[in-house]
Amino acid sequence: MRRDSISVGLAFIAPSLIGFSVFLLLPVFAGLVMSLFEWDLFHSPRFVGLRNFRDLLGWTFVDGQRQANDPRFWKFVGNTLFFMLGIPVSVALSLLLAIVLNQKLRGRIIFRTVLFLPTVCYGVGLLLLWKFLYNPTFGPINLVLASLGIKGPAWLDSYHWAKPAIMTMGVWVAMGGTNMIIYLAGLQNIPPELFEAAQIDGADRWQRFQHVTLPLLRPTTFFIFTTSIIASLQGEFDAAYVMTRGGPEGATTTTSYYIYKHAFEWFNMGYASAIAVILFAMILVATFVNWRFFSSKARHG
Repeated sequence: MRRDSISVGLAFIAPSLIGFSVFLLLPVFAGLVMSLFEWDLFHSPRFVGLRNFRDLLGWTFVDGQRQANDPRFWKFVGNTLFFMLGIPVSVALSLLLAIVLNQKLRGRIIFRTVLFLPTVCYGVGLLLLWKFLYNPTFGPINLVLASLGIKGPAWLDSYHWAKPAIMTMGVWVAMGGTNMIIYLAGLQNIPPELFEAAQIDGADRWQRFQHVTLPLLRPTTFFIFTTSIIASLQGEFDAAYVMTRGGPEGATTTTSYYIYKHAFEWFNMGYASAIAVILFAMILVATFVNWRFFSSKARHG
């Protein structure tokens, strides 16, 4: 009987196991192996051991000064980390929108749908729309600034403005998306009796938020922050490719976009795989640190 139960259980999970193995485990293993080779797609792969990693992470001394073998990689890692500065802003705005939409408002279902639309529609069309909004000559943003007597910058063509421009768009997309829905679910799981008890004790709205809402939402916030960090380390490829092509001067090139350029523009498949392995290690470390130091606090307050 027990053997039959195990067989039935394996039959149920077999489709997921097969899909996980074929579309996740196998590519990860192939990427790890490929990082030890030099391959340009047109010739047979040549085993080079850890040379790709030495070229990627190593340092050399030139005229007595230490220089990175691939300074562009460190610059693009910095770009990726800079984009992550938008995470606290988008999470805070998602919580704010969730609190507003959790009230008994007329037409709140319509508002939830409208706010979630950017997440559903996110893609090339939406990116081209924002590229039009940022146009320095006839874009609506600069036209509004001009009407106020302010000369708007060349948003996507400026080295210093391109990253904040893309970050602003990312915050706009994320704040009404999945994070808002997760926060809404978390808010609706908080017993209303707790708010009533706090109100009877004389707590005002801010005190109820600070001492009731935030502590009970800590597990939800922990989950959102963890997934947002993972997505940010992997993300911003679409925006960089469609809106700026990684420019100007690499200002918006992220680690994932650098992998794409090495793999599919310069055909350095082994080197691109090495970058992907380093990115995987960064995500693993960031997730472990977040889980190690904040998960217990999220569970116990």
